[in-house]
Amino acid sequence: MNKGWKEVELIEVAVIDTGFPFKSAKYSEEGELKVVRGKNVTEGNCRWGTDAKYWNQFEESLEKYLLAEEDIVIGMDGSKIGKNKAMITSNDLPSILAQRVGRVRAKSGISQGFLWQIINSNRFYQYIDLVKTGTSIPHMSLGQIGSFKFELPPLAEQKSIAHILGTLDHKIELNRKMNETLEQMAQALFKSWFVDFDPVFDNAIAKGNSIPDTLKQKSDRRKEVISSGKYKALSKEIMELFPSSFEFNEELEKWIPEGWEVKLLDQVIEIIGGGTPKTSIEEYWNGDIPWFSVVDAPRDEDVFVLNTEKTITELGVAKSSTKILEEGVTIISARGTVGKCAFVGFPMAMNQSCYGIKSALGSSRFNYYLLRKNVSDLQNKGHGSVFNTITRDTFKAINVVIPKSKSVLESFEEFSESYFSKIKSNLIQIETLTRQRDVLLPQLISGKLRVGEILTSIKL
Repeated sequence: MNKGWKEVELIEVAVIDTGFPFKSAKYSEEGELKVVRGKNVTEGNCRWGTDAKYWNQFEESLEKYLLAEEDIVIGMDGSKIGKNKAMITSNDLPSILAQRVGRVRAKSGISQGFLWQIINSNRFYQYIDLVKTGTSIPHMSLGQIGSFKFELPPLAEQKSIAHILGTLDHKIELNRKMNETLEQMAQALFKSWFVDFDPVFDNAIAKGNSIPDTLKQKSDRRKEVISSGKYKALSKEIMELFPSSFEFNEELEKWIPEGWEVKLLDQVIEIIGGGTPKTSIEEYWNGDIPWFSVVDAPRDEDVFVLNTEKTITELGVAKSSTKILEEGVTIISARGTVGKCAFVGFPMAMNQSCYGIKSALGSSRFNYYLLRKNVSDLQNKGHGSVFNTITRDTFKAINVVIPKSKSVLESFEEFSESYFSKIKSNLIQIETLTRQRDVLLPQLISGKLRVGEILTSIKL
């Protein structure tokens, strides 16, 4: 062991707590005080958006559960146990901790940033993977978190290690935030064209066409946008691809763009099944082919799945029902955790708990957002007493509105391609930075590599 370093358990150098058992029925959809639940804690940061819940009945007795900047939070249940952990930032505050989420705060004389690097290491994940309990839903205890052992250097070196690795973390986080913005822009474009039908309203307003009474409110909002001075009109060529009036669809009992079609979801997609090679045959596993399962599903803002925890061989593909999915296919989880979507970034196979969904219209990015838009309907129409399941027939029970002209879809593909391309490029850079960080981290926190030895070898 290095001079001045000592082996400790996490509980010796940190205060470890869990949150308050809030009643979910009393959550609010908006407010100031965010509730950090297990589903909000992802790999490296907290996820909000549609997953945000608020607690507006604050009492003095709850003060000890309030979170502070740089608090470390750890999800204590679920398939990604040991991976779902984050350091609280100013964007997450004010917030309060819920039950089954662990909180780690450094004691006096200990660097919180160093503890984050320890908890964010593969060694911590491997430890949790060994001590976790439960089969269908893995879980861990505060005691198990606190019993994790590691080598603790003097405070000055703790801070230096935290600075070097934290700088890499910062670069990774910047890319993630950029991806979040890019994905929101792509999603907003899909919603504008194919959910809100903004170009149709704009054409109708420009031509003075009548708007159905039930759509007057939407029409008035578009008029406000157009007159606001912030309106960015689409090109004349794009606008001409959209109709300038609506027609009432009896089947859906609502107004849709004139000339557009209502189809069953299964009519505009091709469904591909997956499979699992026999786990007892070593020759089927650890090959060059990524093999997707729901644990590999990316965050919504990352869109792409580029790598998977497990890989299989060509023989494993040949001897099972799995198939190679090409880039641009959307994978959707179909059992248990239904509706997790991933856009295939490189050819890969998948297990039988998912479907590969290929566009029958030749529009992969439209296909991806069409599925994400209909996830709730797929979940509601699924079945199963213990685990929710969607089948091929589930896709036959959902109606979708499709433009009759393929030119609209082609234009969407062209517009969204730049967003997706940049997201993928950022993810590849994230992987490079993560690999660099993962090489340095175990060497630094074990003392095998000293801070002074690497300051001139990497650019921070």
